[in-house]
Amino acid sequence: MNFTEGEFIYINKPYRMSSFGALAYVRTRVSRRIGVRRVKMGHAGTLDPLATGVLILCTGKKTKEIERLQLDTKEYTATLQLGATTPSYDMEHEVNMTYPTDHITREAIEQVLAGFVGEIQQVPPSYSAVKIGGDRAYKLKRKGETVELKAKTVRIDEIELLDFDPSAMLMSIRVVCGKGTYIRSLARDIGRALDSGAYLTALCRTRVGDVSIENCLTLDDFPEWLSAQHVEDEKSIKR
Repeated sequence: MNFTEGEFIYINKPYRMSSFGALAYVRTRVSRRIGVRRVKMGHAGTLDPLATGVLILCTGKKTKEIERLQLDTKEYTATLQLGATTPSYDMEHEVNMTYPTDHITREAIEQVLAGFVGEIQQVPPSYSAVKIGGDRAYKLKRKGETVELKAKTVRIDEIELLDFDPSAMLMSIRVVCGKGTYIRSLARDIGRALDSGAYLTALCRTRVGDVSIENCLTLDDFPEWLSAQHVEDEKSIKR
């Protein structure tokens, strides 16, 4: 491997770690291995801290591929709690509203999900990295400022109901979608379409393009994997 010339590293990002945190962990160890202060590295698509799954890291000259990789189709699995909402549409914040759920059935869910396939208009979460006048929306929200984001067109290729537990009002879905789709916003909109509320309790990105989660390393496994690689740009400390 030659990290300076460029390599792709596929990581299964852990829960409660930022995408940048995962990148920093890997970059520190790669830099140390090849004997440089800071190897060039970027990632092809941010995952929320409360999400897990495929994070593609690009090193060296492969960072030029980031924009292309971000256009790749993505697949997610998600679990939604029905009957309630949170300000961030996930478990980062406490429940702020509850709604009736007695009318929700598997048949109603499947009918609603079918309406989200294709090109749809979606408003990003106010707690997101979308920029407003140079500032990130989530930073403005955390300062107590009002954030209004415009709807944008996103593409959903497939959406499938994997499981529904009517006693707990929990549902699991698989989503195949294009760039810029927020699964948190999708959860919000599914809740509304069911005349109720919904927020994410779990989210995993299972595929980006041809890279599936089975191809990914955990951060726990990464040091051992790195030590086993033949690295062409490693600088010898021998005299």
